[in-house]
Amino acid sequence: QVQLVESGGGLVQAGGSLRLSCTTFGIIFGIDTMGWYRQAPGQQRELVAAITSGGTTNYADSVKGRFTISRDNARSTVYLQMNSLKPEDTAVYYCNLRVATGNYWGKGTLVTVSS
Repeated sequence: QVQLVESGGGLVQAGGSLRLSCTTFGIIFGIDTMGWYRQAPGQQRELVAAITSGGTTNYADSVKGRFTISRDNARSTVYLQMNSLKPEDTAVYYCNLRVATGNYWGKGTLVTVSS
């Protein structure tokens, strides 16, 4: 059974930093795309950043220059380094794994940025 376990969320002041981690279980990192999505109250879930197994990255315009996605294939883990956080970054952040055989989600981790 594939599981994605996120960690690293919390409360931070505007301008601060957090690093989110997502470790996958039950699947071997191979040809895939890992991503971070977020959903704020009353909003649709949106893509924040994604990284392919080849290392190609993609970011939402709203986080470019502030967030960095990376992955450690040996640890089956993807990270999201979030700097210069803003109150509008407040949301539940979800880890996503997309492979040829399926699309998997973590349960989410809450990030709250106070002004």
